[in-house]
Amino acid sequence: MRKRLTAVLLSASMLWVGSCGKSEAVLREQKEQTEITLSWWGNDTRNEYTLEAVARFEKAHPDIKVVCSYSEWSGYEARNQIRMVSGTETDVMQINVGWLSQYSPDGHGYYDLETLKDVVDLSNFSDEMLGYGRRGGILNAIPIAMNAETVYINKTIYDKYGLDIPTTWDDLFSAAEVMSADGVYPISGSNKSIWLYCIAYAEQTTGRQFFTENSEINFGKEDLQLMIEFYNRLVNENVMPKVEDYQRFNLDNGVYAGSVAWVSDALNYFTNPIENGEEIVAAPYTAAEGQFSGMGWYAKPATLYAISKNTDHPKEAAMLLDFMLNSPEWAELQGVEKGIPISSAARDSLRDAGQLEGIQFEASLVMETNDHIQPMDPTIENADLYSGFVDACNLVLFDKATAEEAAQQLYDTYKETYTMTK
Repeated sequence: MRKRLTAVLLSASMLWVGSCGKSEAVLREQKEQTEITLSWWGNDTRNEYTLEAVARFEKAHPDIKVVCSYSEWSGYEARNQIRMVSGTETDVMQINVGWLSQYSPDGHGYYDLETLKDVVDLSNFSDEMLGYGRRGGILNAIPIAMNAETVYINKTIYDKYGLDIPTTWDDLFSAAEVMSADGVYPISGSNKSIWLYCIAYAEQTTGRQFFTENSEINFGKEDLQLMIEFYNRLVNENVMPKVEDYQRFNLDNGVYAGSVAWVSDALNYFTNPIENGEEIVAAPYTAAEGQFSGMGWYAKPATLYAISKNTDHPKEAAMLLDFMLNSPEWAELQGVEKGIPISSAARDSLRDAGQLEGIQFEASLVMETNDHIQPMDPTIENADLYSGFVDACNLVLFDKATAEEAAQQLYDTYKETYTMTK
């Protein structure tokens, strides 16, 4: 019995020693690894390719462990606010361009990436593009791709009616005269898209920009009335449906012959019509007769990457950031899902792989080759601006107020939050 117990104890001891020895090796390996964190927002497709890309980074850098955090946009935005306020943000993070002004108005809210230029290859980006990520002269973030509202036209439908691709506002009204008998709208868009569409019209008409350089509203009551009247004309003359009635599936069934949407949304909106053999084109930015296409239109970074000012591992974070922006491995997996990459290295990789083609690439070229499109003030995307505008338009649309009265109410509403120059 004693021999048996001794054997059991010896065996257990040997197993414990072996296990302990293995644990020590694992702990030693883990201790030698530097752990950094990464966060982003997106759908399942984005999550899958990002996790695969992270795995490739870790394989290339076995001394670095990346802990990932991700969710859909709304959850990510709310969590990001808590993290930024509490100083618990991830080492590397995807950010929205508006957050630079919100969390880093003086340029000290994120890590200064130019101090990491020996690791992050900034030569792949022009000074103009890097300028979108600067605050107070400090490089806080690097844009991944550029974005702009774009006019997408189903040429197959326009051809059916013997119509050319619209380039002017008048073209759209003329198209509505032909299409409306069949219940087809020449153009469509969500609330924010049509808000920016009406701003383009008003800026072309008045010759003034909506915002000053100091984010002050440069439109008076008369200018807002102009926008409200134009929106109502678009709806009443069947150029487009009310924004509340906008349904993306109507792009698939031919009810909408076009839509205003972001460059980055091209594939989300038009994959089905393209797969059905219809020809979708990125049209010139709508302009008044005799004016330059692109006037009154704005471009912005689709999204950016930044590094936390609180990171304990700036070098390793910079290595991951460079991999995400410039490596062929990351570019291959991401493709154009976040837009056409700004990084020349990533773009070359996609070109070599034959991935720079299709409607999203065409829309990006329309944006990049336009000389009149302007950098967007992120404030113009504030929900209270465009929701207030739609409410004012509906007052007129449903005979609750005149355009002048609705414009006055909208002006007074804006004045409660924003500085008005007029």
